[in-house]
Order: sequence, then structure tokens, then C-alpha cells
Amino acid sequence: MIDVGAVVAKMPHRYPMVLVDRVLECTPGRSMRAVKGVTISEPYFQGHFPGYPVMPGVLILEALTQLCGALAVASGLADADGAPALSFDGVDGCRFKRQVVPGDQLVLEVQWRQDPAAGDRFDVRAFVDGQLAAEAELLASRTSRAA
Repeated sequence: MIDVGAVVAKMPHRYPMVLVDRVLECTPGRSMRAVKGVTISEPYFQGHFPGYPVMPGVLILEALTQLCGALAVASGLADADGAPALSFDGVDGCRFKRQVVPGDQLVLEVQWRQDPAAGDRFDVRAFVDGQLAAEAELLASRTSRAA
């Protein structure tokens, strides 16, 4: 286990946009597994959708992207201020397989494929109760926000 508070402190996201609650496993430079508890008090449920709350797919993808950033930070790939030194450039093969609703526990997984010639690629998946909820390949390049 790693201290998610320490990692989140280095991320550019703050409440209500932090979508990773707890890191379960981390192999720096390779993979990370985490949890996002989905609760009815999430602000987006007020409008998505009234009477039938469903977590927006774009926020599932955002949670997976944040996990990639957390893995980069835990792997030592960070700017001078400690923030992830990655720029996300694209999403390939994104598929949503099931709805995510309040009460679900979203288990997030990322596998990092580092290739100096092709750039950084992350295979990401989200599960609920062992069922695949979403999957994608995220494309990133290394960057520095330092001037």
C-alpha cells in the first residue's frame, strides 16, 4: 500500500475532482490498482440522471487517467513541484461495458507500457464486482510544466 494522500497531494486535482480513494497495489514503473467508492453524494448525480443516477463514462475514464498520473508520481516521473510529468494525448479502444451506479465500488487497474519510440501507453480497466465496466488504452507523452 502507498499513501494515497501523499500521491494526491502531488496531483493537480482537488475535491470534487479527485476520483481515486485508495491505492491497493503499486509496482512502480509497471502497474497500480486502486478503488473509487461511488456514492449518491457525488455532485454529478444531481443531473446525471435525476431519478436514475449513473456515473458518467467520461468520469470513469478520468478516474483511470488520474490513476495513471498517480503511477507516474509513484514511479518518480514528476516535475520539480512533484506533479506528474505526463501529458495525455489520446484514448484508443475505449469501451463501456456496464453502468456504474451509487453503491458500487469501482476497482481501477492500470498497466504501463513504456516505449521510448512509441511513447507511454497505459492499458486501463475498471471493474465493479469483478465485472468489466470500462477499458481503454491511454496515450501519453512526457512533459514538464516547469518554465
